[in-house]
Amino acid sequence: MADFTKVKAIAFDLDGTLIDSVPDLAAATQATLSELGLTTCSEDQVRNWVGNGAKVLMQRALQHAYGDDNSLNHEVTEATLNAAMPVFMEHYQQHLQKHSRLYTGVLDTLDALKASGYTLAIVTNKPHHFTVPLLSAFEIDELFNLVLGGDSLTKMKPDPMPLQHILTEWQLEPEQLLMVGDSKNDIFAAKAAGVGSIGLTYGYNYGEDIGLSGPTAVCEQFNEILALLTSVNTNG
Repeated sequence: MADFTKVKAIAFDLDGTLIDSVPDLAAATQATLSELGLTTCSEDQVRNWVGNGAKVLMQRALQHAYGDDNSLNHEVTEATLNAAMPVFMEHYQQHLQKHSRLYTGVLDTLDALKASGYTLAIVTNKPHHFTVPLLSAFEIDELFNLVLGGDSLTKMKPDPMPLQHILTEWQLEPEQLLMVGDSKNDIFAAKAAGVGSIGLTYGYNYGEDIGLSGPTAVCEQFNEILALLTSVNTNG
């Protein structure tokens, strides 16, 4: 069984972990492509494109629009991408929380973890200026002692820098920090930082089984995290 007995702090991914944000990301992406006069996309396609930050999402959308969405190898110039980004940012600002929702069990589980003494953080690749109002909209912002967006540091997941930042900031040993996410980016970042990880099966992971990335443990529902930590800390 995974040993989480020393865990004092938990870092959570946001999109696909706490919040199903794809409906709003899809609406913003579709509006952006339409405004640019390009072929639009479906919500299901956006589900397979998210996870690496807004710029990569738009790059993949543009690749699709230019007719090469199967291989995603169509070259999108930096100038084209840079011109599209402000359009996307404006549309996403308008769609930030219209259709997004918390996954089942998230609020109760976060409350219980906080009450149990765990220090909580957000480590997402979403831009910070979108992350904070989204957390606030769902009234979970006050549960987190630290919020790191994809642009908060010079590198983002799967680079370990955000998790290393937390270890340093909170003076933790690697075994005292746990990363929870739905994507291989979360698991790879945790491994590179030397911290434990829980992979969630329900989020956005490019159609891949999260277990293939080798997380310390796998949960199918968010509330299983609490049960896992309680079980480990009771019996471990």
